[in-house]
Amino acid sequence: MCGRFMFEPEANSEIQKIYQLACQSGQKPATGEIFPNDLTAVVITQKRKIKVTTMNWGFPGFKKGQKIINARAETLEQKPLFARPFKFYRAVYPTTGFFEWNQNKEKFWFNYSAKAQPLYIAGFYDYFQQQPHGIIITTAPNQTVASVHNRMPLLLQKKQIIPWLTNMTQARQLLTQTQPPLTAILQAAKT
Repeated sequence: MCGRFMFEPEANSEIQKIYQLACQSGQKPATGEIFPNDLTAVVITQKRKIKVTTMNWGFPGFKKGQKIINARAETLEQKPLFARPFKFYRAVYPTTGFFEWNQNKEKFWFNYSAKAQPLYIAGFYDYFQQQPHGIIITTAPNQTVASVHNRMPLLLQKKQIIPWLTNMTQARQLLTQTQPPLTAILQAAKT
């Protein structure tokens, strides 16, 4: 489901650079544990150039106060709310890991290693009241995440970021890719 992720500029020089570029867009993104509706750093294309900016995480929902934060990779092009923004406004969320909860409400942090490494999550955005709001794409979990939860974010390798952002054919192919192995670390129980 990916209802939270980490963005720790102090933990990694690559994430620090992304943070600095996001701040140059005029607003500071949230750091630490990121929650729905937080202002997040995202990588997008604008006028055919790669750009780091900030936007709120979550589309306004159908009920007052509701946020839609995820879209399923398997069905997003079938849903009118997601199909057009996926086609025109793909984005990448730079993170230092994400969280999932098991049925016992134990919280697990996932990354490639116990030390925070850049982890790139596929997403897209759209405009609501002339403001951009983003969504994270989820997919079937890899073996590690499956032991905790039945969904996980769609992860991109660094070399896949530009094709994801700029090439619709490749973006569609990436929707069905097998997710890489990760390390799971129990963070906190019953939060």
